[in-house]
Amino acid sequence: MDVGFLFDLRNPAQWHRPWADHYARTLEFCEEADQRGAGGIWFTEHHLFEDGYLPQPLTFAAAAAARTHNVRIGTAVLLPALRKPAQLAEEAAVVDLISGGRLELGLGAGYRVPEYDLFDVDIRDRYPATENNIREIRRLWAEGGITPGPIQDPLPIWGGFYGPRGARIAGRLGINLLHISRDIFEHYRAGLIEGGHDPAAAQVSDLLPIMLADDPDAAWSRVVPHLAHQMNTYRQSSVEGTDKPKPPLIVPEEFRHKTKDRPWGALEILTPEDACARVRKQTDGLPVKHLIFWASIAGMPDDLVTRNIELISEHLPTLLGRESTTMSSAGSEHG
Repeated sequence: MDVGFLFDLRNPAQWHRPWADHYARTLEFCEEADQRGAGGIWFTEHHLFEDGYLPQPLTFAAAAAARTHNVRIGTAVLLPALRKPAQLAEEAAVVDLISGGRLELGLGAGYRVPEYDLFDVDIRDRYPATENNIREIRRLWAEGGITPGPIQDPLPIWGGFYGPRGARIAGRLGINLLHISRDIFEHYRAGLIEGGHDPAAAQVSDLLPIMLADDPDAAWSRVVPHLAHQMNTYRQSSVEGTDKPKPPLIVPEEFRHKTKDRPWGALEILTPEDACARVRKQTDGLPVKHLIFWASIAGMPDDLVTRNIELISEHLPTLLGRESTTMSSAGSEHG
């Protein structure tokens, strides 16, 4: 397992900085992660958020690729149903070329009506459109249907699905699953078998709702306002364009010690040692490739972001590696 960071580039009004400065600072954080040995930097997509949530992750990924040298460059996730397959195949290939073959392409179906309306796509068709477009992108790469093609062959594709239907689609396509869940993994594995793929080749990754700090309680009091913004905008935006009422605003302190299995359902601020135990519990027995953590929660203070990146990049992998070695040695002694 390697560790990486998700950037959504939110810039809420109450902590707003000039947009050009905000983008420049985020690129500096990407460089920081790269220099400290992180395994990946990932970018995600939403449209029409008031806080300017990143709308075009591959565009920003290209800039990050040019400023880094070793980290994998990922999307977690990008929505292929909102794009022509040839366009996405070309853009991804360009990022892979700029990065020297470091792109990890995470793709999902999305869930927000306004985003599909913006691109004049019927959201009711999102699952078949997502599956068909992924197939077409891979065909274009394999057959030279776009030029130039990516460096990687095959370029890693991740299905960002949280439910059984999407997990089976990922399996049928023979791609990786961008979700860590034992229950959902069984649907993914069934899809692999259905699609004629070797289930032993399964790989999973995910965004974990964890950030690290030296003093979690002190950090929590500073992160709470930013978490409130993040959680409430996710919850309320999910019903936009539907006849469902907007959910009431929530108080994030209610989630202080919860570990609901959704990246936006809870947040734990932990020490590296506690995070190691939490990660081991969540990933035990699953073929995990990438662990992804929030780099920043909705414009939280830069010093917390910097320390979070440092602890996750440099301290957590050492602990995870040490525990793996201990567990392997114990297994050998009792084997």
